[in-house]
Amino acid sequence: MVDVISTSRQRLQVVWFKRDLRSFDHEPLAAASAQGPVLPLFVVEPELWQLPDMSGRHYAFVSESLLELRTELARLGQPLVIRTGQVTDVLADFNRTCGIGKLWAHEETGNDWTYRRDLKVAAWCRNHGIAFQELPQNGVIRRSRGRNGWARHWDQTMGFPLRPAPSLSPLGGVDPGALPDHRGLGLPHDPCPGRQPGGRSAGLECLESFLLRRGRTYRSAMSSPLQGFDACSRISPHLAWGTLSLREVAQRTRQAQRDLKAGAGPRGQGWSGALSSFSGRLHWHCHFMQKLEDQPDLEFRALHPETENLRPSLPDPVRLEAWSRGETGLPFVDACMRALQQTGWMNFRMRAMLMAVSSYHLWLDWRKPGQHLARLFTDYEPGIHWPQVQMQSGTTGINTIRIYNPVKQGKDQDPLGTFIRRWVPELSDIPDANLHEPWRAENAGTVLGSAYPFPIVDHLEAAKEARAKVWAIRTGDDFRRTAQAIQHKHGSRKSGIPMRGRKASARKKTTSQLDLFTRPEDASP
Repeated sequence: MVDVISTSRQRLQVVWFKRDLRSFDHEPLAAASAQGPVLPLFVVEPELWQLPDMSGRHYAFVSESLLELRTELARLGQPLVIRTGQVTDVLADFNRTCGIGKLWAHEETGNDWTYRRDLKVAAWCRNHGIAFQELPQNGVIRRSRGRNGWARHWDQTMGFPLRPAPSLSPLGGVDPGALPDHRGLGLPHDPCPGRQPGGRSAGLECLESFLLRRGRTYRSAMSSPLQGFDACSRISPHLAWGTLSLREVAQRTRQAQRDLKAGAGPRGQGWSGALSSFSGRLHWHCHFMQKLEDQPDLEFRALHPETENLRPSLPDPVRLEAWSRGETGLPFVDACMRALQQTGWMNFRMRAMLMAVSSYHLWLDWRKPGQHLARLFTDYEPGIHWPQVQMQSGTTGINTIRIYNPVKQGKDQDPLGTFIRRWVPELSDIPDANLHEPWRAENAGTVLGSAYPFPIVDHLEAAKEARAKVWAIRTGDDFRRTAQAIQHKHGSRKSGIPMRGRKASARKKTTSQLDLFTRPEDASP
């Protein structure tokens, strides 16, 4: 056992855990352990948990992950140390009583608050002569100079060897500390009975069950609200909070693809396409996080400045509340929102539809709905969430305007109404033929306005008005010039907007392309 009180100030290595709640493939932990005794630290920050994008379901997942991490680190030699307060105050206390030789952490592409918190920690370290070593955790490039070569860098990074969990020397004289409950942080009760459990063991089980059993129909079923809960990987909360590393997921997926080619993998049609699509989504994960890394104010400011005042800055409270509660009177929209409330997860297409309906049909500014969805998603990853919120709201200036028809989406994705009937039981008396449009049912008058609300808007008329407003500002030369600059900074090099010095390809176009020039009549899936 190392007596931490007498440890040399140049030797005690503090590893600050944030969204990286694991010991395996944890570069700061492995590197720090090679330089001296390690104090593994997690700081519960009350100010962070009071932010409008954070919630009790997030903290419940994190708490479960922390308890498992503490057990794992104890097995390695030194349990996780937990403190509550501001990080700089906690570090100052340890520096005063123990002496800190170096602070280690992963780079984090978080919300604006964590970005500014990290700057304060870096300044504190400089002022106290303590080295602060931040190491990359995924394929995001800090201080990137552009997107050229980005995909190649991602592939190289994901191919680096995985770092095994190191042995740690036990530290004497350090109280491991208690983990406060949600009440201690002032977090409101957040019941989510279908929430995925936290912890690395749950993440590993989820990954393996997808790669070996559940994933065969991934490509065909990922958009279905009925099948997606099982067919999708469901590892997103474990990537968001770091119980799994993206690199180990990428390498395990590559191994599954090799096994499949060698005839050693799971049998059945669909596996090759499923694994290929899943691998593409892993690239997509970091592609969007890079946007927030390069422009941290995406959480607050529209990417294209001409869209900043597109909608009223103060959203209609009645519409916002109806959408947030799943009471818009649009059955498929309400079913998706209610399922999200109770499970903490929704597939990508339905997430996009929820955001698009709030932005176009209800004409709500994207910020408040974005915060609401962030609180509901157990897998809230700011670097993915805020670029996606803006993308689905039409404020990036470089993406196709997709005004989802919520009735058509329901008929396409839930043709028998099974999903709606599960989550909107108020419509039990509405015949199947009218379930997606209950206002057309003969008995509508006995259900709507009492058990279930009338539609808050005429979705067809609202979509028409929104389309006209959006395209009124997108056709000017100034708008396009700004969009080209945005594309140059943030866009995929496989996008549909030609880059300077390149010729646009007219032969191949996919649904992942960014296309500024799509005609409005083509943009209503």
